[in-house]
Amino acid sequence: MNNVSQQFNEQYLPVKALLIYQSAEQESENYEYKPTEIYVESYDIGKHGNPINAHPLSLKEMSTLSELLQSTQEWQHNYLQCKGVIPSNLIYVNSQTNGYAVWYTTPQEVNLFFSDALGIPSGKAKIPALLWKAAKERLEVFALKGKNKPNADTPLYYAPLFNLSQNGSVCMGTVNVQIDRQTYLEQLMTQWESYFFNSYFTHTLGNHRHSKGNLIQLWQGQIGTGRDFPQDELIKSGKTLKDIIR
Repeated sequence: MNNVSQQFNEQYLPVKALLIYQSAEQESENYEYKPTEIYVESYDIGKHGNPINAHPLSLKEMSTLSELLQSTQEWQHNYLQCKGVIPSNLIYVNSQTNGYAVWYTTPQEVNLFFSDALGIPSGKAKIPALLWKAAKERLEVFALKGKNKPNADTPLYYAPLFNLSQNGSVCMGTVNVQIDRQTYLEQLMTQWESYFFNSYFTHTLGNHRHSKGNLIQLWQGQIGTGRDFPQDELIKSGKTLKDIIR
């Protein structure tokens, strides 16, 4: 346990107070909370200990508060920080507290696991290039044509796999995702890929098509053959890379 007795012997004086307002609607049981729907008022503390000079919290004050919090041991983290050289397949990083990373993988051969109910044997198969967008608790996956690094205007295709919704979100089922504030960027990327490929593909989500042909028959014909993934099976999602990094 840390010895904090010395801290109590020092004199601390209040200099600033923050008052946070929220919409009255947020008291409703059916209200869907949005973190942007708050208002923060800042007060200086007068020499008699009373709050004075009420004003909206300024950008400078927010920056100072953020730096103060980040400097404490409890708030320090490795999340989305590189442990070494920046990965060459990294595309974008949103470094906010609940930020995310975007990267791509080129066409490759991987082990795929399918539930018995699908009637597809598990085994090795070649897959198209994929675009990944991941945060601590969520993953989105899209497909890409070709093998070049995508740019802002590169069209995204539906990933021709199971457990995926129309917006690219992945249903991870019972997978125990262990990514937290101490997970480095490189670890986040490799762990999400491992979670994705080492879980069982069990079902499709929604009524949209993931491939031009029958998805089950597609993989029945690909597993164990060593054939390149047929690019003409990919369907455009209507999104480009820049749409998912806004």
